[in-house]
Amino acid sequence: MDSMIQAILQATLVSKFVLVLLLGMSVSSWAYMCGKWLTLRTAQRRAAEGLAAFDEAGPLRASLPIMAADEHSPLFSVTWRGVREFNRLARTGDTERLLTDNVRRALHFGIAEEIASLKSSLALLATAANTAPFIGLFGTVWGIMHSFTAIAQMKSVSLATVAPGIAEALIATAVGLFVAIPAVCGYNIFRARLRSIEGVCINYAGQLLNRLQHEAADHGKGLGFAGEI
Repeated sequence: MDSMIQAILQATLVSKFVLVLLLGMSVSSWAYMCGKWLTLRTAQRRAAEGLAAFDEAGPLRASLPIMAADEHSPLFSVTWRGVREFNRLARTGDTERLLTDNVRRALHFGIAEEIASLKSSLALLATAANTAPFIGLFGTVWGIMHSFTAIAQMKSVSLATVAPGIAEALIATAVGLFVAIPAVCGYNIFRARLRSIEGVCINYAGQLLNRLQHEAADHGKGLGFAGEI
């Protein structure tokens, strides 16, 4: 460890800049992953609880107040868009004729909007995962070039004189991999969790559409949900 710290301290200005950049990327990636993990875990829990509550509530007019009570759930935006479109059709009198296509599109848009919100800034993590090894490789190449330049100025060359410079250069590649590997793992985990949340939203949207169709057949009147009439 002491030899590694000594090698970093003796590195060139460019190599030190690369290491500082990678360190900043590592700290940013870990901070982002911690925040995103908490966000997605909460969203997944709220979506699962919302779907279970919707199933147990029974009639649509009894279940909508339950869905409206949790504005932070991924299902809230989906419900709001579906009910808003249903009420618009109810006011025009074309509910039964246009319900299936129009409300389905509204629900689809609500799901896409919610997943896009949860996916926000995920590209930054993918960028860190993809670029960190190359930044580290750049630092290594630069360090090796500097080492060879120093070796060329020596009258006698031995392994003892060559090895420290090469080891110093390889530190950048190791740090780049240290940044990239957790970022790749985090990115894949978040993508899987997003697909799970999207699946819950799709299942919920299908059930909501069915209940809206029954509501249109039975009453055809508007529904109250988060300001909608």
